Amino acid sequence: MKIIDIENWNRKEHFEFFSRMASPYFGFTTEVDCTTAYEKAKKDGHSFFAAYLHKSMLAINSVNELKLRILDNRVVLYDIIHAGTTIGRADGTFGFAFVRFSENFEIFNAELQKEIMEVRNCSGLRMNNGELGKDLIRHSTIPWNSFSALLHPTPLDKTESVPKITFGKFSVRDGKKFLPVSAEAHHGLADGFHLAKYFEEFQKQLDL
Repeated sequence: MKIIDIENWNRKEHFEFFSRMASPYFGFTTEVDCTTAYEKAKKDGHSFFAAYLHKSMLAINSVNELKLRILDNRVVLYDIIHAGTTIGRADGTFGFAFVRFSENFEIFNAELQKEIMEVRNCSGLRMNNGELGKDLIRHSTIPWNSFSALLHPTPLDKTESVPKITFGKFSVRDGKKFLPVSAEAHHGLADGFHLAKYFEEFQKQLDL
């Protein structure tokens, strides 16, 4: 973890400007082509959810601005960001899962499957958010519907700096599958350019 020298940071004015706002968050929703990733996951016998979550994490960890966090009134850059995600249960509730990131899909997926089983065999939210609750990305999935916009709940805490990414149900057009994805971040730490870099890398990973 690296502490950012705010006084000599090229985002100093951006950070101070947006941090004064009651809600310093921004985001947008777009689609990615998940055709290749879906077909590969099914061919390999893997969960499509596990496949695209891992590819999302590869993309997140390639963009430093999405690894910045506000911690104890300082801006820090984490070396590695892990995966936080929601897991649904048969009774209609959900719980939080925390999965340590690995570039190796098999390692990542093994921990994800373990977390899924633990969430499904307990009740409540299961607050397991990693180191100080900051070294992760909050993922959610809405598997029942596609969407073109999304509203996230927020405590309006200006130091809440963990980005949120939500996936929907893919739609099929002209024989291709398109996954809706909503991404939100603290505007003092990242801009639309950085979310665009995430989506560009995410698409590259999905196409592998």
